[in-house]
Amino acid sequence: MAVEKFDIKELDVSKNVELTDDKLENGSKGQLIKLAGQLRDRRNDLNQMASERASRRDDLNAKTREKVDEAQEHREKRDELNEQVQEHKQKRNELNAEANELFDEVEKMKQDLELDDGKDLEELKEEIEQLEFRQQTEVLSTEDERELIEKIEKKREQYREKKEKVDDSGELEELVEEAEEVRSEASKHHQKVTELADQAQEHHNQMIEAYREADDIRDRADEMHELFVEAQEAADRHHEDFVRVQKRLRELDKKEEAERKDERAEKREAAKQEAEEIYQKFKEGETLDTEDLMKLQKTGLL
Repeated sequence: MAVEKFDIKELDVSKNVELTDDKLENGSKGQLIKLAGQLRDRRNDLNQMASERASRRDDLNAKTREKVDEAQEHREKRDELNEQVQEHKQKRNELNAEANELFDEVEKMKQDLELDDGKDLEELKEEIEQLEFRQQTEVLSTEDERELIEKIEKKREQYREKKEKVDDSGELEELVEEAEEVRSEASKHHQKVTELADQAQEHHNQMIEAYREADDIRDRADEMHELFVEAQEAADRHHEDFVRVQKRLRELDKKEEAERKDERAEKREAAKQEAEEIYQKFKEGETLDTEDLMKLQKTGLL
């Protein structure tokens, strides 16, 4: 299984917004407002990039877990099959031992019946047939033919004696049959050992392959995590700079507000002094025009 390769947009550092101490301390309010907007937009872009990379990293981690689970399933199946292999091996060995004991009994019984002396029935029968064929097809002297006939009779006698022993040995045949049945049953268990061992090996191979794929996907997930950290750290830095600019803008706003208050206070003080001067002129009997009267009214002196 090939590890999926995501089409990840590279982080273009040329689009990052740099905030220097000089810009922060000496930049005009308009410049700082523009800079704050740039930092905010770049931060948002980077957060989106980090989110996409985190999502793909999580997908890869999920695939890794799936492959590990798959490998674990193959491991459990392999172990289960290996247990069965051991069970069949044990049964096969037990049956083979039992069959060996039975065949040992067969050999002992054959020796007791003297069935192992000389040749078996099939061999004797074949020899007799060969001698009879020779008698029928060859031209022999009287002496040679007599010797051949005696030899045939001797072989026939051996055959009859051995066949009588075999015919009288029904117990032996039963024992042979039982031994062969036990051996056949042991062979069946051996066949199961072979089949199950092959299946266990297949699950072992699949387990190894699944673990290998899990490692490949995990490596890809680690790479994706590094890319996520890259984007997130850049986003965090832009956010921190954005906050610094916002703080500086608030400081400038407070400074401007304080300056406006001072300016208004100075204007009120100047108006008050002017009104007092006009009022003094009024007390001294000078004629006031409309503008002077309005100034007195604003200051509450009239």
